Amino acid sequence: MALGTAPAPYELRFDSGRSCLDLVATNHPVERLDSVERLRAWLAGTGLVPASVPLPGAGPQWVAAFRELRDQVGQLVLGEIGGRPRAAASALERVNALAAAPPPAPRAVRAADGTLVRVLRGDPGCAALVAAVARDAVDLLTDPVARALLRQCEGDNCLIVYLDTSRGRRRRWCSSEVCGNRERVARHRRRVAAVGRE
Repeated sequence: MALGTAPAPYELRFDSGRSCLDLVATNHPVERLDSVERLRAWLAGTGLVPASVPLPGAGPQWVAAFRELRDQVGQLVLGEIGGRPRAAASALERVNALAAAPPPAPRAVRAADGTLVRVLRGDPGCAALVAAVARDAVDLLTDPVARALLRQCEGDNCLIVYLDTSRGRRRRWCSSEVCGNRERVARHRRRVAAVGRE
């Protein structure tokens, strides 16, 4: 894909169960927030900003701000999963500071067909959008029920964290279509190889 063009839908992940975890997933396996266009696509994909909002102030500093938040939230989440919640004290302080800004104000308006649609009051700034995701992280990490659902993908070399809301809490992969499929293919190849050695 050429730099500066909108990413194909499969390049951005929105299957973790929370916007803050979807943000953390944007650097695996490669950097996905490498342009303002990709950040715009991510913001629209998470539902934080309707796709029609122009974001006139968006620039490289926005990308840097979201990457910083991503790193801080990633440290916090991995600390929680790894049983080292106190290991990321400075990340917690920074996420709390970023969450303090007022988030974008939503409004409901009538579309041409009469249905209600969500829009934002004015053009949201970077701090407001970062605050919305930081608040999502605070909400997630302070809710004992949601925090207990945090899982890290069992796929080879996959670092993606998601909420396991599956029945029976048996979800093993960030995505059945991505890591789950890789695991099934690898299992099949091992079985075929084992039969070939007999």
